Amino acid sequence: MVLTDKTLEDLLDYLDNSIAKLSKDTISNTEFHLENGNLKEFLDAQYEIRLDNLLQRKNSNIHHLESNLKNKIIQRKQKLLEKVCKEFKI
Repeated sequence: MVLTDKTLEDLLDYLDNSIAKLSKDTISNTEFHLENGNLKEFLDAQYEIRLDNLLQRKNSNIHHLESNLKNKIIQRKQKLLEKVCKEFKI
């Protein structure tokens, strides 16, 4: 399936919300003891895993996307991780 900009935007919105919730849950969970750098790496890895899962549901993957869509994903991920790091002082 070829993803449209709208479909990708919807997936990225969902993914942003999912990672933001994960970061809040992880930081507030006393059983989760990660150093700040490790937390950022954890969230980065989770973003990639969840993105791959969402794309697979659409019968696609990152390798099937056009370069402009890949760039959009990279930029969104960077903005989200920066926002999370700033919000939680990571």
